[in-house]
Amino acid sequence: MVKKLLSGNEAIALGAYENGVKVAAAYPGTPSTEILENVAKYEGIAAQWSPNEKVALDVAVGAAYAGKRALAAMKHVGVNVASDALFYVAYTGLSGGLVIVTADDPGMHSSQNEQDNRNYAKFAKVPMLEPSDSAECRDFVGYGLEISERFDTPVLLRTSTRIAHSYSPVEVDDEKKGPIGDGEAKSYVIDRAKYVMVPGFARGRHPVVEQRLVALAAYAEEFSGNRIEWGSDELGIVTGGIAYQYAREVFKNASFLKLGMSYPLPKKKIKDFASRVKRLIVVEDLDPFWEEQVRLMGIPIEGKKYFPIVGEFSPDVVRKAAFEAGLIDKGEEITPVEIPPLPARPPILCVGCRHRGVFYTLKKQKVVVNGDIGCYTLSVMPPLSATDTCGCMGASIGVAHGVDKAGTKQKAVATIGDSTFFHSGIPPLINIAYNKGTSLTVILDNRVTAMTGHQDHPGTGRTLQGEETVAIDIEGLVRACGIENVWTVDPWKLKEVERAVKAALASDKPSVIIAKGPCVLRSRERHPAIVVNAERCNGCGLCLAIGCPAVIKVGDKVTVDDMQCIGCTLCMQTCARKAMSVSA
Repeated sequence: MVKKLLSGNEAIALGAYENGVKVAAAYPGTPSTEILENVAKYEGIAAQWSPNEKVALDVAVGAAYAGKRALAAMKHVGVNVASDALFYVAYTGLSGGLVIVTADDPGMHSSQNEQDNRNYAKFAKVPMLEPSDSAECRDFVGYGLEISERFDTPVLLRTSTRIAHSYSPVEVDDEKKGPIGDGEAKSYVIDRAKYVMVPGFARGRHPVVEQRLVALAAYAEEFSGNRIEWGSDELGIVTGGIAYQYAREVFKNASFLKLGMSYPLPKKKIKDFASRVKRLIVVEDLDPFWEEQVRLMGIPIEGKKYFPIVGEFSPDVVRKAAFEAGLIDKGEEITPVEIPPLPARPPILCVGCRHRGVFYTLKKQKVVVNGDIGCYTLSVMPPLSATDTCGCMGASIGVAHGVDKAGTKQKAVATIGDSTFFHSGIPPLINIAYNKGTSLTVILDNRVTAMTGHQDHPGTGRTLQGEETVAIDIEGLVRACGIENVWTVDPWKLKEVERAVKAALASDKPSVIIAKGPCVLRSRERHPAIVVNAERCNGCGLCLAIGCPAVIKVGDKVTVDDMQCIGCTLCMQTCARKAMSVSA
């Protein structure tokens, strides 16, 4: 055995491999993306990107129905998409083990909300484990699979951004050559009363779920991840996950009840712990999930009275709250290390991004732009300022249809990336065709899932494990959805984009424009840089309106940084004085 520094995501992948997971599926989403990217490296596991999180969970459920161990991974809002599958599998149970990773994002580093997915465990009545470092990430995958098989239940494994991306030591057996278990195919065991959730059968499964929850609560009392660490009896801390690491750093002398199983709680252990300390505090990020349950047990406890309910915890956040609450003395405060500020990087589309020309054109048309989840959401920032709404994956098309049907003066436009279109854009596009909408949908097809790190999707022709496969033709798919007005354009050609946009907006039928061209960061495409003729340039600023970081105002003139410029020519196409040209 050797110790290696692994991120939480890498450790989860290792745990899946070591504990015999045979099928793993996910849709990429920060902070969970690297789990499947690492799982895919191990032999003996069928790992795949699915079009969305519900499909991924259904795939994992099917593998577990067939008697194999399976894993599905997603970020916290992905569980919203997969919740239908979560709730039915909570009733049916499984034949093999199933772990569902939910990677929460306190602080919203890359998310539209900071929902606390511990609530899903209680809502679906399934157990949840919560590791506090990479070693536990690896171990808890194994524990989760064992619990799943022992209690016939899916198991949620909750991480957070810091757990997912932080590195800590993990003991690794380099001699291990393959996953546990055999790869032999087994006959599928038919059990319709268990797996077919028509009302008559589902009514019979609900009591099973309730009885299982009672058994899980008893198991929580003996689960090794729920442990007491005794210190002073003056203060007892109930905590878990990354908050445990911060609390240990701040409350050096306190006693701790670390909850490795977030739900159901070990009530006897909590009562025993509470009876042996003079003051009980819960340190948990986001919702008062544990605090409320402990209070309902009749135990006096404090938590969100002092610790914030919004934002991401850190040692400094916990320490400040603890001091203001009188939980630590002034002498226990630590002056934070002064860290010099990092160079500013405004949230802006990359140099040469093919989305830029589309949003520049839409802004000129004075339309309502309903955006979606992807790097193109950065078009909301000045100077483009060309996205007016953004909610969740796939919402753009449905929202645009609602704006259209509301009868506003402005025309409604939806913008959606290719991966997001495959994820959840197809049903709302069918809805527009079926319900006789007139809105325009622009599919920003850069041939990759760009925002999460260039993962493949059904349109790229390659699987997660590098195999060639069918590449879904977006234009053919759009036409099959009932859309007759379809244009495919090169988004680097502004006149071509503008002609298509104007034609679509003038039509009384629904339209789709496919702005097709590879992400520049993946293609590494580079052409001769643009140069500015200082004598012709009058500093009007038209070229600055495209928002390219390589185009800079210096004094009363514009210049182009040839170290950044990739020669997309968008700035040159906006220059009325023809003061820009391609360098020799």
